[in-house]
Amino acid sequence: MAAFDTTRTTYGSTGLFGRIGLLFIAAASAVVSWNDARNSKNALNALSDRELADIGLSRGDIEDIATGKPVF
Repeated sequence: MAAFDTTRTTYGSTGLFGRIGLLFIAAASAVVSWNDARNSKNALNALSDRELADIGLSRGDIEDIATGKPVF
């Protein structure tokens, strides 16, 4: 005879507290990504035009590089 266990929760489902935790994790991740892009922009802006040319970049490429967009 087969039995069906109805007392277990389904795998992968999260309750209210799990969803709230995921919201905080997503918000923290967004802040970390923004801060990384800000630091990258500041570091690249501190370089001279000659130094940027040495690594194959121009001032117009800084925003794309900081946000992770392909330049080439």
